[in-house]
Parts: sequence; structure tokens; C-alpha cells
Amino acid sequence: MDTRLKEIAAQYPEKFAHEENIFAGIHPGDRIFVGTGCGEPQFLLRALIRYVQSHPKSFFDTEVLQVWNLGVSPYADDRFRDNFRYNSFFIGKNSREAVNQGVADYTPIFLSAVPDLFYRRRIPVDVALIQTSLPDAHGFMSLGISVDIVKAAAESANLVIAQINSKMPRVHGDTFIHIKNVDYMVPCDEPLLVFEAEVPDEIAGKIGKYVARIIQDGDTMQVGYGSIPNAILGHLREKRHLGVHTELLTDGIVDLMKIGVVDNTKKALNRDKTVAAFCMGKTETYEFINDNPAIEFRPVSYTNNPLTIARNRNVVAINSALEIDLTGQATAESLGKYFFSGVGGQADFMRGAILSQGGKTILALQSTAEEGEVSRIVPFLKEGAGVTLTRGDVHYVVTEFGIAYLHGKNIRERAMDLVAIAHPKFRKWLIDEAKKLSIIYKDQAFIPEAKGEYPEALETFRTTKKGLEIFLRAVKITDEHLLKDFFYSLSDDSMYRRFISTRTDMHHDRLQQFAVIDYTREMVVLAMVTEGDSEIIVGMGQYYINERTYEAEVALVVRDEYQGRGIGTELLSYLSYLAKKSGLHGFTAEVLMDNKPMLKLFQEMGFILEKHAEAGMYELTMSFRD
Repeated sequence: MDTRLKEIAAQYPEKFAHEENIFAGIHPGDRIFVGTGCGEPQFLLRALIRYVQSHPKSFFDTEVLQVWNLGVSPYADDRFRDNFRYNSFFIGKNSREAVNQGVADYTPIFLSAVPDLFYRRRIPVDVALIQTSLPDAHGFMSLGISVDIVKAAAESANLVIAQINSKMPRVHGDTFIHIKNVDYMVPCDEPLLVFEAEVPDEIAGKIGKYVARIIQDGDTMQVGYGSIPNAILGHLREKRHLGVHTELLTDGIVDLMKIGVVDNTKKALNRDKTVAAFCMGKTETYEFINDNPAIEFRPVSYTNNPLTIARNRNVVAINSALEIDLTGQATAESLGKYFFSGVGGQADFMRGAILSQGGKTILALQSTAEEGEVSRIVPFLKEGAGVTLTRGDVHYVVTEFGIAYLHGKNIRERAMDLVAIAHPKFRKWLIDEAKKLSIIYKDQAFIPEAKGEYPEALETFRTTKKGLEIFLRAVKITDEHLLKDFFYSLSDDSMYRRFISTRTDMHHDRLQQFAVIDYTREMVVLAMVTEGDSEIIVGMGQYYINERTYEAEVALVVRDEYQGRGIGTELLSYLSYLAKKSGLHGFTAEVLMDNKPMLKLFQEMGFILEKHAEAGMYELTMSFRD
């Protein structure tokens, strides 16, 4: 026994009783709380089962309360059905089948609300089995890697039994419990449970890359566990001054702390501190957080309180889901009627981020499940599914096929944005189902397979000769509302020069001709700039291939207030590059004779130019030079 423990044993001999005497204090019908995740007191649980095996009639119908079970779970064994009934606030793989078979219980609740249930004794805790660090010189022991709801359970329990483990790190923050508030102390050094991080695969890597685009220097993050969060964190190594206010501290966050990406210097609350409620990771991570003043653990009543979260600016809450429907509501807890995980802290953080000044919520998920046979983006959630996140909770949705921004969008726009990031083989089905449900236009055009698949590789940034930075990309099926705003922003003169017509209306059927294209036969390139928090179209260039001559008819138009700033030159240059790359011979165009800026642009691009005048316009043939 540790020297310090020997001194304490001499001072408090009654706290170092034999297992027989300790567990004799448990009565039939008691509620027994067990520490969370990797902080689970494994020795105490094994000892409890030994006691039950040797005293089979000692107690019956006890309820075991826990958030997350990763280790020993013999109380779920059918042999102990009369002794224990497991009740989880979050379903893990060790308890999933038991819950769905009706031999264990699940309590759906925001994790932030659980401590209050204990303190108010809405769920009384009779016995708390916890694990702590060694006592310090003042008699305080740290709950280490598991504070979450453990502190509330320990403070409200009638009987507190603590496994004292020298391998448990001493973690700063609201993590301490004094010897006087523990009824029994059971010294046992054993390795803490570790959580093996899932190595990101190619799909997770793509998702991580997209999410990293959304996160900005100085943001404060919350991120969960799994291969997708690991991939996200792996793509943040070039960011600066990130902060962390999270429920779960992972290996990936610690890695970013070690290289200085996470320094918490921009946080308004708990500046310079990484704040979390519990940790699941490898031994090296536990060693890093031990007595580290840059890290504070606090109960979930603090970390997960949306009002606390919102006190930081620019909070980014990153979570995942099992399924999301075309209206934007998502489930992270059940697949239809099958219970899978739980409410947990996801909704707490998503709502806290929404309340944060400059906050963002991100739902990151793989587009398919069951080896690509099932779409995670569905017309509507299955019957029985728990709506973890409502339509108002989600800002960004990210899959391996891109980013959909839902905030402030109507149902039709949301549906189209989500179809665009679904797996390509499910997009036609989603379009058809959405039409049946009348949540998109009944005549919504759609080009299936590769011909209609957005060519992300064509995205590029350019700076015009006048110093304006623009983002050039191909048009997307979701751009109809942006195109509508763009066309209606043009003056009558600009519209006439572009379409050689006095018609100025841009109804849905006409806009579809620009937004839904066969990329193998035509190209529409948009020039985008950011104004405030929004991207707007400032220019559009397009060409349509004449398969007989293998030339393309080209046309350009630039937003009036942006004309004369070099956008047309960059658009035409990029269209020329794409056309040459496709093997086209050149462009043709019809230009009004008084449209001198456009004529000048074509003349200065270095084409072999032939010009034929007819009825107030020029018919141009512009061959590419070798």
C-alpha cells in the first residue's frame, strides 16, 4: 500500500473494510451508480460480482446506472437477472442488444440534465462505485478522466465506494472529492481502460477535409469520437489558436494541443484552458492530462449547459448522426424502432453553438451505411426514430460528397442541398421521393450518374488584374436560388446584351437550364465572392458543345457593379482552359455590335478570330492557337 494510503488507513480505519463488509451495505432495490467509460472502476465491479456469486440471495432488483459502458459488464449476464437491472443514459455496443431485447433499460435525456436528477433525487443514487487518483496532502482525490455525471452521483449517493488507483491522473478543475466524503476506500492499481481511436479511412478523410474548410482560426470546438472526428482533427494541423470546450477529450485533441494548434487563447470563457467532462483515449493521453494546468475537467452540468457553451464566441459543434432526412431533422439515437446510442450531449452542444456569437453547427456523416447499400440521407426519418436534432439545430451537413448549408433555407432548398451530397446512386431515388412528397418542384430536372455529378476538381481561386479575389467553380444543381438573385440583380442593359432579348423573367423552368446541366456536353462556370456571411455570384460564363464541329458556343455576363474589374477575363480564360482540356477546337459567339467591352475581351484573348456582321450583331468564330 502507498505510504500516503497507510497514513490515511491509520487515521480512517473504518474506510478500509473488507469486501464482505463493504458490499453488505447494499440492499434489495438499491440504485447502484457506476463510473463512466474508461473511468469505470473495474476491480470494484469484479468484486461486486464475486460477492453476489458467494451471496446469491444478498440483494435483488438492484438498478445499475451508467452513462457509457466500455469494460466489465457482468451485471448484464442472464445469470444475474434477479440481482441487477441495467439502466443506461447512453447506449453503447456492450448494452445495445440487451436494451433492444428488453432485458435492460435506456433513459433518454440531455446529458447536461442528469446531475440535477441525482441532486434532486428524481433518480436517487444509493451506492456510487467510483475510481479516483491517490489522495493529495490535503485529503483530496481527483475523479481523473471521468467527471461528467460521476461527481454528482458521488455527492448525492448514500454510500460512496472509491477504488483508489495510482494510475488515475490528477486532473485540474472541478474534479475533486475529499476523503471525508467517501465511505469506503479500496486501493487497487490496475491499468485504466483505453479507447482505441478508429483510424480514418478514405471516406472519413474526405469528410474531415470538408469540415476543416468550415473551421476558422480562433474557433472554439466541440467534437465527438470515432473515425470521422479523428479525420477532422487530423486536417486541422495548419489552423491557429483553436479552443476546446467539449464533453469528450480525445487523443486527437491532445495531439493538437501538443503541436500548439489548440492553445485556447481566443476563448472568452476559461481562456487558456481546454475544458472537457471526461476522456477516452490511450495511456499517453492520460499521462498528458495528469496535473496539466492547461486542462480542466468539469461536470456535464457545466460543460454541456447551452448557456455556458454560448459564453464563448465562434463555437463550432461537430457531431454525427445515423440518419438525416431531406427536411433537416436527424437521429443519432435510433434506427427506426431499434435503439442504437442516445441523446447524450449532442443536442446540448448544437444548441449552445447556435446561441454563441458567430457559432456554427456541423453534422458530419458518411453518405451510406451497411457497406454502401443504405443511404443515410432519406426522404423522412423511419417510424420510431428519435429526433435528436430538429430542423432548426443544423447549420452544415457534410458527407464525403460535399457540404450542404441548411440554416435559413426553406424545405425545398434543404432537400436539394442534401440530395447534392447524398451518394450518387441514391440521388435519383431521393429526387423521385421528394417529388412524391411535394417538397421539391414536381418538374425538378435531374441528370443521373457521371453526366450530372458535380466536378469538384474544377474549383479554383483566381485574382483578377484589378486585385479582386474570386472563387471559380462549376454550377451546381443547388444553385437555382443564387442564379435567381444574380439574374435579377442585372440591369436591363446587361440582360439584353447577354440574351439579345427584352425578356427579363427568370422563372424556375428557365433557371433549371443553367443549374442542371450535363457536364459532358456543356459547362457553366460561376465567379463567386463573399459579401458578409454569404457567397454571391458576380459573374457567369458558359459554353455548349456543338458535337458536329466540336466547337462550343460561349457566353459571359458580369454583375453590373463588378464590371470592369477583370472578372470576364478570368472567366473566359478558365472556360478556354476547360475547353482545350476537353479537346475542343474553339468557341463561337453572337455579340451585339454595340457591346464593345465583350468584343474587346474576345479580341484580347489571343484567339484566331473571324468576325461576320449581320443584323446588328457579330457572329464570331474563335479558334484556339496550338
